[in-house]
Amino acid sequence: MAGGAVATGAREGTDYPGKLTGYVFFTCLLAAAGGLIFGYDIGISGGVTSMPMFLEKFFPSVYRKQLADSGTNQYCKFNSPTLTIFTSSLYLAALLASLVASTVTRRLGRRMSMFVGGLLFCGGAIINAAAQDVAMLIIGRLLLGFGIGFANQSVPLFLSEMAPYKHRGALNMLFQLVITVGILLANLVNYGFAKIPHYGWRLSLGGAIVPALIMVFGSPFLPETPNSLIERGKFDEAKAQLIKIRGVDNVDTELQDLITASEASKKVTNPWKRLPERKYRPPLTFAMAIPMFQQLTGINVIMFYAPVLFKTVGFANDASLVSAVITGLVNVFATLVSIYGVDKWGRRSLFLEGGIQMLVCQVITGNVTDLPTWYAVLLVIVICIYVSAYAWSWGPLGWLVPSEIMPLEVRSAAQSVTVSINMLFTFMVAQAFLPMLCAFKFGLFIVFGVIVVIMTVFIYKLFPETKNVPIEEMVIVWKKHKFWGHYINDDAIPSELRVEDGNF
Repeated sequence: MAGGAVATGAREGTDYPGKLTGYVFFTCLLAAAGGLIFGYDIGISGGVTSMPMFLEKFFPSVYRKQLADSGTNQYCKFNSPTLTIFTSSLYLAALLASLVASTVTRRLGRRMSMFVGGLLFCGGAIINAAAQDVAMLIIGRLLLGFGIGFANQSVPLFLSEMAPYKHRGALNMLFQLVITVGILLANLVNYGFAKIPHYGWRLSLGGAIVPALIMVFGSPFLPETPNSLIERGKFDEAKAQLIKIRGVDNVDTELQDLITASEASKKVTNPWKRLPERKYRPPLTFAMAIPMFQQLTGINVIMFYAPVLFKTVGFANDASLVSAVITGLVNVFATLVSIYGVDKWGRRSLFLEGGIQMLVCQVITGNVTDLPTWYAVLLVIVICIYVSAYAWSWGPLGWLVPSEIMPLEVRSAAQSVTVSINMLFTFMVAQAFLPMLCAFKFGLFIVFGVIVVIMTVFIYKLFPETKNVPIEEMVIVWKKHKFWGHYINDDAIPSELRVEDGNF
């Protein structure tokens, strides 16, 4: 049908035969375990940096501030450039690694990228657990970051490509769910090991080897996605795999669409040079904006520094760690809400509701003027409500949406852009938070609130709904959008997605 107009509805949401099989679910669950390494690290760093024995050994100036009298500005007690570098160096390494991971993911497959990420993370965990000085800590953190860069680049792609399109949102969000489980486990580990004198912090940091080993030994058992097999010319294997994961024999239509997308991708010898092309600008805008906004919500301020934050508002050591465990539990259960609803309610509604809820919580948090005990307890409740909003909106959607909207020919490169921007802004927020908390106190959350307003309006005005759209037909969504449509010429639409008659 070459030369016809693009269909307004004829092929959008094509009903490919197939179902959610147990094989696909457990395969995706195993792959999503790659999120454990990211979540564990997010949760472990804040708890360890609040342990007096850790601070005394590596950051004595901060330790002395903790022992200072009550006249010391409590908001500045943790403000140390070296301590901040310890936390944030990982994310700079992850940024660099994600760029390399794009080539590995495309040429060697998704599971090889996961395997490499697991090995690097293992190395980082061992070095951190054995650290004798700050230099060893930083080297270990850099290796952890390289591992996270590979995992975060490959796992969301694997999940989006394996999942039946009607369940793509829920299965992709397993990654975010496992991240939240990793954060919760890290908080529990910190709470337990903080009671062990002298070397409890070593056990906390060394515990990262457990999720890393799950990834190292689990990834070889994962299958390659049909997209990846076709990308490397293994068509018979791809068809057999598609039959297996869809649970039906009639996969010809989906297979042909995947092959067509792959043939288009092979014409792209350098996807990095093609990314700025006009037809990719709509999805690329969101592949860049969503991870940026995801970090500028302020969520990692909570997750990195939850124990530090709660200690700042007057909680004792144990109480601050317990508060972090509570927010971790909220994070896990709220993510389950998103998994249930993302393919029912859609991406837009979750983005918008989550933004409004986070804004209200940030306004309340930003107006803290004094810290009596009752207000500190109220602050924990407000932060839990804030975490729940993030956990069923920008948290999981920040990984789902970028992985599902890009065409195959530039998908690996675009995912690297997404991970890189995510890690860049994670690094920036981690670097800036403690100095800004010292300078602005809790008024800092008003700044995050302004950003939440901007990103919520951005989604409302410009983001099209992508639920129940096959991943290889996403181009039609952009073509039909009143703003983005003029970026997509008719010749950018594969011929099999056109009809002879019909106009937008």
